[in-house]
Amino acid sequence: MKILGIGNAIVDVICKVENDFIQRNGLTKSTMKLVFDEKEFKQLLINLKIEKTVSGGSVANTIVGLSQLKNKVGFIGKVSDDELGGKYEDGLKNENVKYFYSKKKEELPTGTCLILVTPDSERTMCTFLGTAGKINENDVDTNAIKQSEIILLEGYLWDEGDPKKAFDKAITNANKVAMSLSDQFCVDRHKSHFLNLVKNKLDITFANEQEIMSLIDAKNFNEVINFGKGLKKLLVITRGEKGSISISGDNVTECGIQKNLKIVDLTGAGDLFAAGFLHGHVNGLSQKECLEKGTEMSSKVIQQIGARI
Repeated sequence: MKILGIGNAIVDVICKVENDFIQRNGLTKSTMKLVFDEKEFKQLLINLKIEKTVSGGSVANTIVGLSQLKNKVGFIGKVSDDELGGKYEDGLKNENVKYFYSKKKEELPTGTCLILVTPDSERTMCTFLGTAGKINENDVDTNAIKQSEIILLEGYLWDEGDPKKAFDKAITNANKVAMSLSDQFCVDRHKSHFLNLVKNKLDITFANEQEIMSLIDAKNFNEVINFGKGLKKLLVITRGEKGSISISGDNVTECGIQKNLKIVDLTGAGDLFAAGFLHGHVNGLSQKECLEKGTEMSSKVIQQIGARI
């Protein structure tokens, strides 16, 4: 298998809202908030019109993108044996993703992410992890990891306790490890741990400009480039309108954005960028071609609603 993803198995519920909904509910635009109370989560949904429901989760979105590019891929993520859990599994199987998880009835329901899309196409997320956040080392298939060229992890998954044990088991048994830093709040919450992972455990790190600058407390982007050169690993950074950049030792490669796009929803832009880049990486393309494929995939997904092409 080319790539095995391990991440939060989350069903995305996508709704369009006005800016005042974000302010009224004390949310920070363009970030992800964890909601720990199922009642609070349902309260948010009460008066909203659902545009789309789809199997999601950051790494799962990347894995589906890789499958659509005809790569042999798999996914590990925890769901419950409930209606959403069934939908989640079917969603992956329909995309030719091998699902390495046998669902059973859990105490908590399958995880759900409410994606609020404002008129400027930005997305603000409220996530009730449910049973996805209870993934443990017993849920991680060692053989599947060993038989994969690369495993792909997400910062969202990292948490003290059982998820960390699952994370550690995956990294210990992997041939090569890639990870997305996921979200600036995530980086700020786990900064020392993430920095240790980036420096010592990961072969490929995906981040946006805000996340990587926060991780290393950089005052300007030159500090990021110097950090990347010193890593001697592969660091891939998306920079919004400034395009993207990959740093591997002293090799720094840049790529611009596609112009004149009709942007509808930025959900999944980073996930699909990673899919395009990794597709290039496992198929022997140059750094420039990897960045271009990432840009192509992210450009497609932001011109529609939802994080799947």
